[in-house]
Amino acid sequence: MTKVCFVCLGNICRSTMAEFVMKACAAGVEIEVESRGTSNWEHGNPIHHGTQTILKKYQIPYQKTKRSQQVKLTDLEHFDYIIGMDKENVADLKRLSRGLFDHKIHLFDDKGVPDPYYTGDFEETYTLVKRGCQDWLAKLQTEED
Repeated sequence: MTKVCFVCLGNICRSTMAEFVMKACAAGVEIEVESRGTSNWEHGNPIHHGTQTILKKYQIPYQKTKRSQQVKLTDLEHFDYIIGMDKENVADLKRLSRGLFDHKIHLFDDKGVPDPYYTGDFEETYTLVKRGCQDWLAKLQTEED
């Protein structure tokens, strides 16, 4: 089973959105999907209300009990793909990895996903996340074949 972890800064907006969008896109596919944050700023906090609103709007099931978690070295070891939502997240992940797991660390897409915590545009984030998750799922399924 392929194990994927999406990572953003706080794990309350982008990476959580990607986690649940990917789970919805991959329904029926054997894949483990989780999310984490590079910082501990939001550790233990629930999913941002803007992300919850978007997930509800598009009828994406999510766990209301989900709480922010900071990524650890053990996560880099466990997951097959660690996908940073922007270039800063990827740089932080590579600092944590210290070269041990760099081959598992990837950028979500070429441009990255702007943080709606700062932009306020959860709709734009959802559009980018949905397209990116569909692309990642297709890539993962191709690599399994």
